[in-house]
Amino acid sequence: MTSEINKTPGFKKFVLGPIETNCYIIYDPHTKKGVLVDPSENSPVISEYIKHEKIDILWTINTHGHADHILGDEYFGYPVMIHVLDNPFLSDPGLNLSAVHDTPVGNISAERLLHDGDKVRLGDLVLEILHTPGHTPGGISIKCGGLLFSGDTLFYEGVGRTDLPGGDQHTLEASIKEKLMVLDDNIKVFPGHGPETTIGHERKYNTFF
Repeated sequence: MTSEINKTPGFKKFVLGPIETNCYIIYDPHTKKGVLVDPSENSPVISEYIKHEKIDILWTINTHGHADHILGDEYFGYPVMIHVLDNPFLSDPGLNLSAVHDTPVGNISAERLLHDGDKVRLGDLVLEILHTPGHTPGGISIKCGGLLFSGDTLFYEGVGRTDLPGGDQHTLEASIKEKLMVLDDNIKVFPGHGPETTIGHERKYNTFF
């Protein structure tokens, strides 16, 4: 019998905002239970898609607490999940970098704080939470079957920057080597910015490793 976590999710990618943040909807195609990942702005296009596809969004999951990944949290109004170490970013415009914009963000509250190894159930799907710090202290990646949503940890032939508050290069490298590079080559990676890739491609061509 097929394991729950190996079932194939439905998902949709949206590229939003001035620095082209990838926002994702991940859902169980049978029950239509889903999550919204990293809404970077108040996008009616996302709302229209959710309504058209009749997806029941249970949570917003922020892969980390930077403004370009949390700006739409309040607009959509779903309960928010974030790693416990990035929870302070939701209420601190300095940490989340929104202080440099005209609309600082500091009023978001998380309803569930995540830890490494946590699982989020969506009908018959299970999302696995991998704590992958380095870009921020509480950065996470989300694995569902053969798909990995890597936030700003791992990009196509690149990695997340570490020169922002809470960033650390050695920690980021350890996260990728110990949590992501141990995965199968055929795992498809959907990052927080830029095109998709695979673990195998990054193992071979990413110059950081």
